[in-house]
Amino acid sequence: MATKPTKSGDYKEVTYSSTHWTQLNDLREKAKPIMAALETTHLQSTIHGSAARGDVKKDSDIDIFIAEVQSSFLVEIALEKAHIPLNARWIVQATPNYAMKAHIEIDEATTVTFPLMEMRRVEREFYRFGGEANLAQLKADVRVAGVDKRLMLIEPTPQGHVESSIIGKEESAARTLGVSAETVLDRAHALTKRDTVGRTGVFIKKELSQSETFELALKKLAEANPAVRRRNKGV
Repeated sequence: MATKPTKSGDYKEVTYSSTHWTQLNDLREKAKPIMAALETTHLQSTIHGSAARGDVKKDSDIDIFIAEVQSSFLVEIALEKAHIPLNARWIVQATPNYAMKAHIEIDEATTVTFPLMEMRRVEREFYRFGGEANLAQLKADVRVAGVDKRLMLIEPTPQGHVESSIIGKEESAARTLGVSAETVLDRAHALTKRDTVGRTGVFIKKELSQSETFELALKKLAEANPAVRRRNKGV
């Protein structure tokens, strides 16, 4: 069942169990060598979501994100040199207005993502909205504030976290997270709409063949699809 946005005014202090701390540590330890491998070719990455905030669950994933447009060759060679498997590669576009992204699946719960075209500010700030942490922060056991799919602001504490709804407090949440109010309103609208009409899927999701590069796949999609072509021409 999908997680639903929570109404304004809800506030709760959460204390993590020893099992929770172990799971969080395991996820972060798994992410570190992948992020370190990317840094060998000067690719700066972050983890985002619950592994960055700390409020992990049994089904939490490791989402590693490179914010800048990169050569897919550099990304893939960095992972291969570190003997990190590339189990599947997907090219994904959430909507016609969003940047197309490369998704490299390490395993079912671990993905490396990077944009294949320039992202708009709202798209980039989506990751900060949900909470993102870099490799140095992981090594220092730093957790960061971010908003979950219930539209609850998760703020880490030594014992766990405190959570409060951002509905009706979007500008305050934007200041806390260091993002624009536009981004907070955009994400709040999207998640509230999803709660009403359900998940609508993605605009494009294509698995690449073994011989295909992300750049070649993007070129083919742009040639065949006017919406992709328009988005590829500029932010």
